[in-house]
Amino acid sequence: MKKLSKNAIIGYPAGIITGITYGLNPLFAMPLMKNGAAIESILFFRYSFAVLLLGLFLVLRKQSFRISGKQIGVLLVLGLLYTSSSIFLFEAYDYIASGLATTLIFLYPVLVAIIMVFLKVVPSWPVWLAIAATFGGVLIMTQSDGSQTINPIGVLLSIASALVYALFIVIINRSKAIAGISNSLLTFYALTVGAIVFLGKILSSDTAITAGITTGADWLNLVGLALLPTIVSTATLAIASRNIGATKASVLGVFGPITAIIIGTLMFGEPLTSHIIIGISISIIAVTFMIAMTKR
Repeated sequence: MKKLSKNAIIGYPAGIITGITYGLNPLFAMPLMKNGAAIESILFFRYSFAVLLLGLFLVLRKQSFRISGKQIGVLLVLGLLYTSSSIFLFEAYDYIASGLATTLIFLYPVLVAIIMVFLKVVPSWPVWLAIAATFGGVLIMTQSDGSQTINPIGVLLSIASALVYALFIVIINRSKAIAGISNSLLTFYALTVGAIVFLGKILSSDTAITAGITTGADWLNLVGLALLPTIVSTATLAIASRNIGATKASVLGVFGPITAIIIGTLMFGEPLTSHIIIGISISIIAVTFMIAMTKR
């Protein structure tokens, strides 16, 4: 086993935290959707609360909010990509089980690796092996054993979410324009774009801004969405991408579908099949192998 570098000691735990917190999406989102809350309203409050909490954090740290014109363009693109990923994922929840939808998003490490190859950044063989194994694990997890049906619309929406999420990761890792921006400030501006987009969607539709959001538990779920799968997940993703690279950071996202499946099984009674157990085991072994065989 190779000795881990300082970047690896920071990056690998951050990547694992990213996966786990992103996988908590169904825990907070499903109760809201079952109560009739509109997707636009859920995502608007999710992003708005995240912006307020993160903005307060930045003010307390006395951090400047100043950015250049070139950085505005990149942050706008990042915000639109992250927003699109959320929309596709939440729409997928209407067609397939929440754990399965979040699992399918884990196709994004393959997409990240392919994009990075086009950018002439070729992963080492342990990383390729980990990608192949985790991809195989995800495919096994999505196999139906007859206890659930898989709607192709939900699958396509999840894959679309994976694609835009992959682009989000690559831009964070490769853009020189935003290299000097702190992870917290990058997250703040990306989420601000999302809040504006969802406010626009609500205002342009007949949806009431608080439709289906009536109880204290609903508001707590929105705060939970803002804090863990949004602020923490996005910030730690930026940390991981900058310290260990986009490809390895994306592979660690396998903890997202694992978390989502556990939540779906324990909280919402979604089936835990033998395929899922085998797929999870393969993925965890693959990630452990990658960390053990690489220094960064």
